[in-house]
Amino acid sequence: MVDGSANTGTPKGPLRRFLDLPPDSTPKTLFVAVTLCLFASMVVSIAAVSLRPIQEENKLRDKRINILQVAGVYDPSVDVAEAFEAFEPQVLDLATGQFTGQFDPRTFDDRAASDNPEISHALTDDPASIGRQANFKTVYLLRDDSGAIDKVILPIHGYGLWSTLYGFIAVEEDGNEIYGLQFYEHAETPGLGAEVDNPRWKALWRGKKLRDDDGTLQITVAKAPPAAGKDFYVDALAGATLTSRGVDNLVNFWMGSEGYEPFLANLKAGEI
Repeated sequence: MVDGSANTGTPKGPLRRFLDLPPDSTPKTLFVAVTLCLFASMVVSIAAVSLRPIQEENKLRDKRINILQVAGVYDPSVDVAEAFEAFEPQVLDLATGQFTGQFDPRTFDDRAASDNPEISHALTDDPASIGRQANFKTVYLLRDDSGAIDKVILPIHGYGLWSTLYGFIAVEEDGNEIYGLQFYEHAETPGLGAEVDNPRWKALWRGKKLRDDDGTLQITVAKAPPAAGKDFYVDALAGATLTSRGVDNLVNFWMGSEGYEPFLANLKAGEI
């Protein structure tokens, strides 16, 4: 008589059946792939979290370098944090053109403010294609040895061809003459729109005027000088028409009535 007891044991569980599968079976291959993906994602996540403070510090340092550069006071041999102490940050109420004590300028986040519906508004006339505009902006004052304002650094941003360009424009104490323009973040096409970073093109902005004697905003980025004259003209980037148009739009927006015009009028009148 054949003994069938060997075939009447306890049924195998799912784990045992899985372990008994050949190493090259589909379930085991999928298990290894998923496990490796989860492990790799954990490593990347841990690295991202641990490196975030360093990344934020580097972003802040780069932003400060750009402010120093656009103001013409950057010295690579001087510590950036030390050099930046010469600047006086102030939170500006765009509507009144006056500084406000409502926020701490050392911690106020301009980008976060534009996403906060309590202190921002949606734009209907939006040539810079920014969607929402914060009611407040952090500006930076550079004073001379006597304590008088020498330059004002104003943050600007707007859409180019492929990306939003973030930068600064430096204005002299008269509120009308441009000292410099510089972008610190964008994703424009290398060799074309990315030429906004070219020192030769940036140098074209120095000495240009925002407004004519009647107070009309005239500054333009174009292929030919406007009727107002060369004092208000910056040559467009070769082969980068849409990026140039974007820069023209964003500069005119931020220097206009929806941007810094009230503040610049106050600055010119000596009320800052």
